[in-house]
Amino acid sequence: MSEMIEISGLSKAFGPIEVLRSVDLTVRRGRVLAIVGPNGAGKTTLIKSILGLTHPDTGRIVIDGVAIGDDDAYRARIGYMPQIGRFPENLSARDLFAMLKDLRGGKSVVDEELIDRLAIRDQLDKPLRVLSGGTKQKVNAALAFLFSPDLFILDEPTAGLDPLSSSILKDAILALRSAGKTFVLTSHVMSELEELADDVAFLLNGRMLFVGALDDLKRITHQVTLERAVASLMSPVTAGRIL
Repeated sequence: MSEMIEISGLSKAFGPIEVLRSVDLTVRRGRVLAIVGPNGAGKTTLIKSILGLTHPDTGRIVIDGVAIGDDDAYRARIGYMPQIGRFPENLSARDLFAMLKDLRGGKSVVDEELIDRLAIRDQLDKPLRVLSGGTKQKVNAALAFLFSPDLFILDEPTAGLDPLSSSILKDAILALRSAGKTFVLTSHVMSELEELADDVAFLLNGRMLFVGALDDLKRITHQVTLERAVASLMSPVTAGRIL
């Protein structure tokens, strides 16, 4: 099976506001997919639907061949890095990691390489509340990678990171992609996504207007960068001609 995620007919409304409108999306195994679109396009709701944090009104989501339903066991195979990690601030990072290992009952393979590569091991015993924003983001990243998941969902993963830490995290993403892991990324930094992504999914007003290879998007928009290509799709005149 080449598909890690298959989404069909996904719709979600909050009151009268339609946030997702019959979204179809396939994420291929061993690829990096960038979800792009303007603010309010539905990116966050789509990610929360995949994670089971939001229940869509209609549609179907299949993760690695298993349809999402009432059983949330599939989440154990996902490494999720939210844009802002909200942790119990009285705990230390070491306590947090230990608690999550206990919750998994010692059944998961643990990968602490990113803890060392991001140089936060000497910060693990400090209360999370005293850590800088950048260090908390490093903890956030290390936690997403900790249990060697098959699927990573990373929301603005380099936000708040210094250039060295950002490079280390991107290198980790590319290395694991080469090892067959699957990534879904969001970021407002188009140059970052262009560096990492194989495929692009473009959302606008809750509708999925493009899903395909990054190179194909550049070709059909006649643009040389992802930023310019996305800008073309956001222009009503250009999008109407292309799509």
